[in-house]
Amino acid sequence: MTINLDAYFARIGYTGPRTATLETLRALHALHPDAIPFENLSVILGQEVLIDLDASQSKLVGAGRGGYCFEHNTVFKAVLDALGFKTRALGARVVWSNAVPPARLHTLTLVEIDQERWIADVGFGTVTLTAPLRLDVRDAQQTPHERFRIDTLEEGGFLLLAELGDKWAPVYQFDLVPQLSADDTLGNFYVNFHPDSLFVNNLLASRAVRGARYSLFNGEFSTYTPEPAHTHLKDVGELRAVLRDSFGISLPEAGASLDDALARCLARPARANRVRR
Repeated sequence: MTINLDAYFARIGYTGPRTATLETLRALHALHPDAIPFENLSVILGQEVLIDLDASQSKLVGAGRGGYCFEHNTVFKAVLDALGFKTRALGARVVWSNAVPPARLHTLTLVEIDQERWIADVGFGTVTLTAPLRLDVRDAQQTPHERFRIDTLEEGGFLLLAELGDKWAPVYQFDLVPQLSADDTLGNFYVNFHPDSLFVNNLLASRAVRGARYSLFNGEFSTYTPEPAHTHLKDVGELRAVLRDSFGISLPEAGASLDDALARCLARPARANRVRR
């Protein structure tokens, strides 16, 4: 299946030129995380998440849903390819809240424009990039939200860091080895089904809007502006309203199954949301 650019641009509200330029990349990268949230409702419902372009586009663009990295960056890379950008899928090891780097369970995109290399990633979650980053620059780079930095690692590869307050927090490690669809399939199976997966055991949602970030971990809803605010949601009705109104998610028609899954998540610890941010 090919990407439906008209539908995608309508979904994110893009009306600019369809050219493979840095300006276009920046515009798309800012709009995508605002319009299409990060969320794992399918996982907590026990559903299989398919990450091919057909399934990802149908869910994120057609059904008004969000998803996680494999879905987001599959769609975004397909959009860039259709516009004529030169891209390559990459894999990453998330070190955001891990003492030991795990397997490559994250995907991002390398974009080359006029012999310059850029990193695009619209599907990380709590600190999803809202602008592409120049790969070969070591200084801090400003985005519409936080500043980010890309360091080189002694053992090879790169480390992405986010500036949170007065600290630089490591986000993930990556290199330039192409990420194959088989790699994504293996990583997605772990994220979707393994009992130790963060996504299997907790409800997560994130959205980067102008001037703020919204984040949800089980029953704790956080708004990150210069003055962060945290609210513990009391019941399924409040949780449904936040998912619908703050994250813009068209909730799946799972009836009592969805309410039961949300209730289970409300009963789980919420403190990890603050640790992850």
